Amino acid sequence: MREILDIQKQLLPDLMDTMKKRYTVLHHILVSGMIGRRTLAGMLNTTERVLRAEVDFLKEQGLVDVDASGIRISMAGRELLERIEPLVKDLFGLTELEEQLRVHFGLKQVVIVPGDSDASPQVKKELGRAGASVLRKLVTENDVVAVTGGSTMAEVANHLTAAPAMKGIWFVPARGGLGESLEMQANTIASTMAKKTGARYRLLHVPDHLGEEAYQSLIQDTTISEIIQFIRQARMVIHGMGDAMVMARRRKVDRETTESLQREGALAEAFGYYFDRSGRMLHRMPTIGLRLEDIHGMDTVIGVAGGRSKGEAIASVLKYGHEDVLVTDEAAAQEIIRTISSS
Repeated sequence: MREILDIQKQLLPDLMDTMKKRYTVLHHILVSGMIGRRTLAGMLNTTERVLRAEVDFLKEQGLVDVDASGIRISMAGRELLERIEPLVKDLFGLTELEEQLRVHFGLKQVVIVPGDSDASPQVKKELGRAGASVLRKLVTENDVVAVTGGSTMAEVANHLTAAPAMKGIWFVPARGGLGESLEMQANTIASTMAKKTGARYRLLHVPDHLGEEAYQSLIQDTTISEIIQFIRQARMVIHGMGDAMVMARRRKVDRETTESLQREGALAEAFGYYFDRSGRMLHRMPTIGLRLEDIHGMDTVIGVAGGRSKGEAIASVLKYGHEDVLVTDEAAAQEIIRTISSS
């Protein structure tokens, strides 16, 4: 297939450009669910007149449905996108990038979506869709799956759908709440994932950031202790990754600790742990939930994060060496490669 693609690129470059353009239109419609022509034109940075011609073509092919409410993808359109995904990855040059990252970091799988989450909400939605797809393929009956909070994990939850294989599993929060908006908290995301898939869930109603005295008191509570033990049975965790200083502010880390993290070169945060450029763990927040040793013992660790601004942070967590699967976007992947090349 790749050889044929290379020939087409040389002999029919206009055809490849058209294919890319129509794929991008169709894919934006898929991720949006239902969208108006004007909104879609704005997302694609094109005119409504140019877009109308593309949408009319896709409608004639039976790939989209158009009515007064807007444009939505048809079942035939969904099936086509699934079938051509490997071809599209080659078309966008992502297959080679995926393999480069997989080999360098010793990962089982890397999935890269086109674009930059920092620049486009649609790319973040696609990141969520890709994360949901990986999760669906890897879970097995009666698994306990731990999930962290954050906007990317919320997108993963939004793109999960009911499946018979997922009914017996449990979703649990990897840790307590951040004190941020409710929809971004791990508890909310775990319950949303369960409701979307027909699975079960348990919640952990404790704050994420605790003083040592409060931490020791809470872990001795029988109810909380029982839930923590259940969470630590998780076979799989799906989590986000963030910039160390951004996450320190979100977690309301005290000034002394924040300054210490800066001095030591903290670059990334995941699970409440802070890592430097080389992947060395610098600091652990006293949180209730998963510990690093629990993560080390898991069968599958899935990291989902994107955006050029997070490239270095993602590379830092990958260097720690306990990820199995990475789901990211093109801009972050390119930044990770740049980080590798300059180190």
